[in-house]
Amino acid sequence: MDQAIRRKKVKLAVWIFAGLAILVMIIAGVIYYNNWYGRDLPGQIISDQGREHITSASHPAYNSNPPTSGWHYQQPAEWGVYKEEIPDEVVIHNLEHGGVWITYRPGISEEIARKLEGFYEKYGRKIIVTPRAKNDSDIALAAWNRLDEFSVEEYSDERTDKFIQAYRNKGPEFVP
Repeated sequence: MDQAIRRKKVKLAVWIFAGLAILVMIIAGVIYYNNWYGRDLPGQIISDQGREHITSASHPAYNSNPPTSGWHYQQPAEWGVYKEEIPDEVVIHNLEHGGVWITYRPGISEEIARKLEGFYEKYGRKIIVTPRAKNDSDIALAAWNRLDEFSVEEYSDERTDKFIQAYRNKGPEFVP
């Protein structure tokens, strides 16, 4: 009889330990979720339009300008600074890989354009800087499903840094 009681106590202790371990994992998950999603993240959330690969520029309209997800070509652009515009359908693939796309309207001051280009020098991979005449604002920062748009007067290095640090390497497909 003493042996049976001992086995029941051990079994009960195992179940209590397992329950506490599960409870600790749930609490850790809630804390992680609140720290990531509950913090003040830059930019606005843009609805996901999917990750469909296309072979021509013919597709439904994007839901943001510049786009932050949706129809795109198979081949992404090389990371870097461009003096010419790149088709949206190319750069969206970079966003899918966790890139940040910094665009500016042609005609902004050379000083601001150089500052924006400097973010590629600072961070290297996963940054593309291009002029983009179709922008609704002077400057736009795009990542997968995130967008921050502002005027030259509202520009700051800190704002751009905060966006890059929040979303670089956060696309739905991680490509080192």
